[in-house]
This record gives sequence, C-alpha cells and structure tokens, in this order.
Amino acid sequence: MSIAPRPDQSWPDRFGENRRQDLTAIITRLRAELETQTQFIREQSAALAHSRKIFDRASAAARIGVWECNLADEALTWTDQVYDLFELPRGAPLDRQNLLTFYTPESLRLLHERRSRAIAERGGFNLDAEIITAKGQRRWIRITATVECENGAPVRIFGMKQDVTEEKILSDRLRHLAEFDVMTGLANRTTFQAHLETLGKDEAAPAPFSALLLIDLDGFKQINDQFGHALGDECLKEAAQRLQAVCATACLVARIGGDEFAVLLDASLSDRAIEMTAERIVAAIRQPIQRSLWSFKMGASVGIARIGTRQVSELFTQADAALYAAKAGGRDTFRVFTSDMMNAVPPPVVLPTGQERRRFRSARAS
Repeated sequence: MSIAPRPDQSWPDRFGENRRQDLTAIITRLRAELETQTQFIREQSAALAHSRKIFDRASAAARIGVWECNLADEALTWTDQVYDLFELPRGAPLDRQNLLTFYTPESLRLLHERRSRAIAERGGFNLDAEIITAKGQRRWIRITATVECENGAPVRIFGMKQDVTEEKILSDRLRHLAEFDVMTGLANRTTFQAHLETLGKDEAAPAPFSALLLIDLDGFKQINDQFGHALGDECLKEAAQRLQAVCATACLVARIGGDEFAVLLDASLSDRAIEMTAERIVAAIRQPIQRSLWSFKMGASVGIARIGTRQVSELFTQADAALYAAKAGGRDTFRVFTSDMMNAVPPPVVLPTGQERRRFRSARAS
C-alpha cells in the first residue's frame, strides 16, 4: 500500500529554488554593475592618458616641467622636461646639492632666501633664476613653488620650472633700448635724468655723486656738415669711447643730446680729483681721430657743478652756466661753476615749439 506525499513536503524545494533565483539575479546585477564600472574606468584611463599626452606635448612646447622635493631627505622628482632644461639625461639620478651648483651665485642666493622663507611661512614663491646647464649653456628658468603641509608641518615642496631664456633676452634688449643710446652705447637722457633725480630724493642721505659735468664737442658741427652724417656718427662713437675710458669709475656717463654728454662723478672724489678728470676729458677728446686717409680733430668744453645743492634743476643750471663760461673762455677747456657766472649767461632762446634752447648754444660758433 502506497502513502501519498503530504502537501508541505515540497516547501523546502520551492524555497531553495526561489533563493537560487534571487542569488542568480543578484549576481547578474552585480556583474552588470561591475562591467559598467570597468567600462567607466577604461574610459577614464583613456581620457587621463589623452590628457597626459596633451600635457606632455604642451609642456615640451612651452618648455615647462614639474618637480617635487621631499623635505625630509631632499629627494627630488622631475618630469622629463626639467631634465631637458638642465640638459641632463632623462631619468638620471638626482642629487639636490650637486644640482645647486648649476645656479649662478646670485640666483643661488635668491633661491636659498625665497625657499627658506616659503618653508618657514608654509607658502610659496616665484623666481627667475640663471643656470649654467650640464653642457655649459647659460639659461634662464622661471621657478614656481608651493609648500605642502601635513598636520601643520611642511613635508614637501613642488611646482614648475620653465625655460624663459628668450623672454629674458627680449626683455633685456627692450630695456637696453629704453635706457641706452643706440649709436654710442652710453646711457641716454632718460637714464641720466633718472640718476640725477636721486639727488633730491633723500636730503638726509649722503650725496650719491660729487659733481655733474656737462660736455660739448667743439668742432663737431663743422665735421658733420663738411663730411656728412656717417663720418659725424663715427666721431661721436669715438668721443663716447674716450669718455668711457677716462670716466671708468664714474657713476654714469650719458649722451644727452646731439653732441652733448653728461657725467656724474663718484661721491668720493675730491675737488682736485674732479678737476683732474675734466682735464683728462679735454685732453682725450683733443687727440686726432683717424678714419681711412683722413684725420679729424675736435675739442671738448666742460662745465662742472659740484654738489652744493639738492635741487636738480639748480645743479643742471650751474653746470650749464659753467659750460657757457668754458665756451666763452676759448673752448677746449673746462670751468667750475661760480656764482658770478650766472650774470654772464644770456637768457634762453625760446624755440617755435615752446621749448627752451640750451643757453650756451647762442654763443656757440657754427
């Protein structure tokens, strides 16, 4: 006789089947989520690699590299571009103390100063520094740096280094054009005026120079008119070189006009030394100038104003009056300003433009 199964005997089987189905659904869902995340990671990795490639290309084009220094042991990490800036093999071992020898003394001093301050203040710094690369090339690099801290203590410093050599050369060239006379290489009138105005900035400080000398070339106009501007320019260049040689220790030698020059003498010179300098200037300019088969001769009239006033315009007026006296005294000589010279100076000539002509010009022979 057979016994029919009880109705509740199939429950465990049905429960087990349902559980298996639930687990299968969960696994399927997790696999789908995993695949989605894997695909996302692949896309992000590809995007990161593409961004890295763009960054590397941009860094190479702009000559910018990234660097990092661990402050505990001064271990350095460089990207390839930094190696290239220093002309070192990429991936070569880095010793910070050895690498510091690549910097010029002044740049190294500034680097130590600003780096130490940035670490002490938990901040950063920017610096344009000059280096001499492993292959002996002089190069300017722009350093940017940021200090990273952990629990308030500095642990590393990192940033970028960029080659700015071409920018530096262009900047220096533009500054030279703005501050120096193109023909003679001497300081121009703007630079002279800036130096002269330092006299009146701090009356309590010692005078920055001992005397102002104004120099005018005698006979230059005749050479320029008779032989042309090209030869006249050669005479100006020669006169400038002679002035520089005689006044090698002067604070400034400048060309302030066509054939007019100015010298600011060192503050340590005595009255006698000032006059001896003027004597040497007159003697140097007097020497003949040889050009091809021609020999030319010029002279120099020099007006001297000693530092007895902190008024810039007054000092210039005194030197101008002394120069007029040298012209009136026969030229090819010098005069030191005295108060009675002001009575002999004619009033300035007003040009149609409204500008005043130098007073001694009215007494200058054509």
